[in-house]
Amino acid sequence: MHEIKCPHCHTAFTINEASYADILNQVRTREFQNEIHERLQQAQSRFQGEMRLAEAQAQQHLERELAEKNREIAELANKINEHEKDSRLAVGEAEGRLKAKIAEQDKLIAELKAQAQSLAAAKEMEKKLEITQAVADKDRQLSDLTARLALEAKERELEKQNLREKYEGELKQKDETIAFYKDFKARQSTKMIGESLEVHCETEFNRIRTTAFPQAQFGKDNDAKSGSKGDYIYRESDGQGNEVISIMFEMKNENDNTATKKKNEHFFKELDKDRNEKKCEYAVLVSLLEADSELYNTGIVDVSYAYPKMYVVRPQFFIPLISLLRNAALNSLKYKQEAAQMRAQNIDITNFEEDLNAFKEGFARNYDLASRKFQTAIEEIDKTITHLQKTKEALLSSENNLRLANNKAADLTVKKLVKKNPTMKAAFEALEKK
Repeated sequence: MHEIKCPHCHTAFTINEASYADILNQVRTREFQNEIHERLQQAQSRFQGEMRLAEAQAQQHLERELAEKNREIAELANKINEHEKDSRLAVGEAEGRLKAKIAEQDKLIAELKAQAQSLAAAKEMEKKLEITQAVADKDRQLSDLTARLALEAKERELEKQNLREKYEGELKQKDETIAFYKDFKARQSTKMIGESLEVHCETEFNRIRTTAFPQAQFGKDNDAKSGSKGDYIYRESDGQGNEVISIMFEMKNENDNTATKKKNEHFFKELDKDRNEKKCEYAVLVSLLEADSELYNTGIVDVSYAYPKMYVVRPQFFIPLISLLRNAALNSLKYKQEAAQMRAQNIDITNFEEDLNAFKEGFARNYDLASRKFQTAIEEIDKTITHLQKTKEALLSSENNLRLANNKAADLTVKKLVKKNPTMKAAFEALEKK
């Protein structure tokens, strides 16, 4: 249904889809006709203006030609007056030329008029074609828009129907679930109510245990040495035996007809105590208490503001919470391993520095001993060098004496030997004479 308001009396009334579409089509047709009529009038006005302009231009041209011819006729008349003999011939020739010119001008004017008429007809035809094409385009666009709007309306209607069916199915399923649990609780005793929640959680865990948690340990807490115990403990270790995660579970349920209603917070302190005594990292309360609480019905509730690493969940979030905590613990284990590796590397660096310092100290001690021995050896070598230097000087002194003796021996002759010995001199002279 559509609402329409009168522009004069401002009275509003509603009409159906068919009437609204009929009125819209009438308004659109009238607007298109008015637009076509206005464009035709504009085209005719432009054509008439162009025709008037062409006629004015042709008239001006003709008047200029006539003025020119009149001037020529006047000149010829003057010449005729001056030359009477040739006047008739000149006038005839002038009249013939003038008639020819006038015929040419008339022919030109006729051609211009024909061209103007053909141009006007072509322009009018072109305008009509443009208007027809524009009308066809608008009709096509309008048809496309109408089809698109109808398709969108059908899609919205289908979407609404699907959402309505979806929500109706979900509400029906929730109502059936609520009725089932109410009937289930009504047929159980108080003890069986609590045990049924435990059995439900254990069954859900064992159903995916082999595929999702192959290395996990999940079972009832039977150790009551401290006076209290939780319901179930979940533990998981890696391949090297390092514990990845541990969770203490407590399951709480009650009958709808129970006179004294318990709250979830009444069990936080005892659950935290059991978690610390059994050395578990996390504590989780799986509870059906406070069934109308918006806080606990939204999903996983973190109550670490009261007790560290403690969560409250409904039974349907039992497995998802284990998966979340387990994945977080695996990521944390990866970082812990990297930190341990870095610490080991730091320890290796420390050991390397200690070995290096020990080597430096031993090397310094050995170097000191070797340096002292080396200094003693150098001193002994210096003493030996000094002794050898003295021996060298003594040898050099002996060499000098030998050189002097050799020079003296070389300088010794027979003449020098017999110079002061007359007997030997006479004997040598006698030998020379022989």
